[in-house]
Amino acid sequence: MRFWQRILLNTILFIALAGFFRDSFYVANVWSALIASVVLAVLNALVKPVLALLSLPITILTLGLFSIVINGAMLALTSAVVGSDFHFSSFGATILIAILMSLVNAVISNQLGRNHPAP
Repeated sequence: MRFWQRILLNTILFIALAGFFRDSFYVANVWSALIASVVLAVLNALVKPVLALLSLPITILTLGLFSIVINGAMLALTSAVVGSDFHFSSFGATILIAILMSLVNAVISNQLGRNHPAP
């Protein structure tokens, strides 16, 4: 999936998940969700590879499940960067949103990849 398509998908996901989890996840408006999507993409490109490398032993030990915690940490860091317009009530809520976002992104990426072969 292309960069801007993923940004748009994450923006829509943030808004939808904030609607479903009103008590634990807050997004002020569409612009906050768009900014959070861009910040998350930048953090995933710059910080996540370093965290993944540093946590490789525990990720292997947990058979890859620690990568969910890394995704949650990326969302928590995104929340800290964006500010009060985008926040979670707890780290558990952050982990839940990270799991749901990963699942939806995987399904949609699989469907788009199936319909449009790579050039």
